[in-house]
Order: sequence, then structure tokens, then C-alpha cells
Amino acid sequence: MKTYLVGGAVRDKLLNRPVTERDWVVLGETEQSMLAQGFRAVGKDFPVFLHPKTGEEYALARTERKTAKGYKGFSVDASPDVTLEQDLLRRDLTINAIAMSETGELLDFYGGQKDLKKRIFRHVSPAFAEDPVRILRLARFASRYAPLGFTIAPETLALMRNMVEAGEVDALVPERIWAELVKALGETRPSAFFYTLKSCGALARIFPELDALFGVPQPEKYHPEIDCGVHSLMALEQAALLSPRLEVRFAALVHDVGKAISPKDNLPHHYGHEQNGVPLVEQMCHRLRVPNSFKSLALHVTQYHTHCHKVRELRANTLVDLLQTLGAFKQDNHVEDFILACEADSRGRLGLENRIYESGEFFRKARDCAAETDTSAALNRGLKGKQVGEEIRRLRINALKALI
Repeated sequence: MKTYLVGGAVRDKLLNRPVTERDWVVLGETEQSMLAQGFRAVGKDFPVFLHPKTGEEYALARTERKTAKGYKGFSVDASPDVTLEQDLLRRDLTINAIAMSETGELLDFYGGQKDLKKRIFRHVSPAFAEDPVRILRLARFASRYAPLGFTIAPETLALMRNMVEAGEVDALVPERIWAELVKALGETRPSAFFYTLKSCGALARIFPELDALFGVPQPEKYHPEIDCGVHSLMALEQAALLSPRLEVRFAALVHDVGKAISPKDNLPHHYGHEQNGVPLVEQMCHRLRVPNSFKSLALHVTQYHTHCHKVRELRANTLVDLLQTLGAFKQDNHVEDFILACEADSRGRLGLENRIYESGEFFRKARDCAAETDTSAALNRGLKGKQVGEEIRRLRINALKALI
């Protein structure tokens, strides 16, 4: 069996980055011969197998031919006579089309090493345009490698724009979009994912709620960066610094989508943008089939982030009701995530990235004060039904009045 290490493992090894998983391409074999050697078939659309001992993926060398629109419209040839050069030609970027033999020899037919040194994302062949998922993947690579200075080759960016104009990205299914988005949120610089999509026009097709924010002004007094879209991605970057939790990052990303529909006569002000953003976040989460853990936090942050910013101005009863809404009095709640997303919003402003978020600390004190209030009196007075809840609320309000 002739095998070569390919893809991300080779790329990251050459970049001196940790290699988390290894993929192999196999030459001269068939599905039957792989099974006979103990490999387990796992590929639905392509001949992919798991090694019987290491569990690593081994794929038969293959070529692909476009047969229909979208990312599933391909016919595959994985016959034993497919060469390594042919297999690498079908890959997306030159930096992902480098192979390494078992002896450590690099086989680079398409200039991947040169592009790695120049920090360039460049497509291997015009076949890049046949699969719209590659736009998402390149955007995700941008979020990972932007700190290293990677940029997109002009001809690749032009090809991506042509793909968008041809409607290729419209064939992307929600599950695939969400899968790439989640991976991008976990990267070092997640904002690069969205800037890349915007640069080729795909943001308007895939995430129209976010795209609509760009060009919408805010008061310079509070937002020196002015642009709502820029602010949202700055908030995302701050969230990535504050928390490893992807739910927090997603909530920070979408918290201001309501500003896109503020009446033009009111600009640069955005009265009621919090409530206006709720149906837009609902719409986005429904379209992308976003998991409930992401959706619930995003909706709470969208609707109540200014409450957190102005927490010292809230009445005790309003604050207790907000904490109740956030589930603060349940063991499993996302109040801390809520506070961190609000802090990311506050810090996601030009020149204010390092400002201490005092509102967050006071919100935590209020949460602890209300949660630790002795409510046993409500249970010992013989109250029933709603009366118990009303009395517990009253006790918590009194406790917060003392704090405030």
C-alpha cells in the first residue's frame, strides 16, 4: 500500500503549528482491498476508511467532476490508476495540496510551500468554483491564520465573487453553514471569517442580518468606530478574548442586529434596537437551525444588554425580574455568559477595548445578593401557589434595595 500524509497535517507541520489530526491518501488500492486489510469504511459519498489500529482516516486517491449545482453535485472516480498529482489537483487551496511520503519527502505540485511562505490563500485550480463550501472553508482558515498575516490571492477573491454572483452559495444547506460558523467562532480571530465573506459578497447571502449592519452609523460619542458592522465584529473579538465559550461569542456577534432596521430619520440613534433585534435573531437562528443553548443566550443578550450596561440605574424590582428571566435562581443558568457577552459589547469600541466593565461586577453582586437571600420565610408562612413566588420576589427586591 502506498500512502501519503496530506492536507492540514502537512500544512500545520510546515507552519510549526500543532497537528491535531492526520489524514492519508492511498494510491493503487480498491474498496475491496482496503476492507480485506482490516480498514473500516466510513465515507458516505467518498471512499474513506479508518485504520484498524490508529483510527486515522485513509481515503482512496480520487478525482471529482461537477455534475450539478451545489456542493453535492459531483461524480467521483476512485479507481486504482488515479495519481497523487490528480488527487491533489481537486483540493481547495495550494497550502492544502501538499503531500508527504512515509520517508518525509514533500510532494508539492502546485506551489503550496511558496504560498505558505508568502502567507497567501490561493486556489489550486478553477475547480475551486465548483464547491461553495470552499468559500466557507477559506473564510474559516482566515479566522485561524489571520494572526500569521495570511491574505487572499486577488485571483482567488475574484473567483469567489464570481461564485457568489452565480448563486453557488445559495445552495449551501443550514447544517453546513452552521458547522463552519461554529468552527470559526472557536478560532483565534473569528471576525476574519465574516470580513472574508463580506469581501466576496457572500455575507449578504449567508448572513444578511449581519451584512445589513455595515454602513449604518452610531453616535461617535459612544461608538468612535461609528459603523455598526465594525462594532459587532469588534464585540466578537472581545468575546473571544473574554471567554472560550462559543455561545458567548455568538451572542456578542448578533447582539446589535436590530440597529440595521432603525428608522433612517433617527440615525445615528437607535431607539428600541434591543427589542427590534429579537425577531431578527429568531429569524437567523431558525434559518440556520441554531442549537437552543446558542439561541437562548443570544436572545437574552440582544434584548437586555443595555440593562446590563445601566444596571446601577435599574429599580430593584426590574433587576429581580431580569435575573428571574435569565434563570439566575436555577443551578444551571447562563448569567455569567450573559455578563461576559455584555462586557464584550462594551469593550468592542474603538479605543475602549481595555476599559474595566464596572457594570458587570455590580451585576454579579446583584445576582449573588438576590440568589443568596433567605427565602425560608415565604415557605414558613403557610402561603400557597402564586403567593409563595410573590413573597420570594418581594424578599429579593428588598435585599437588592439595600444593595442599591
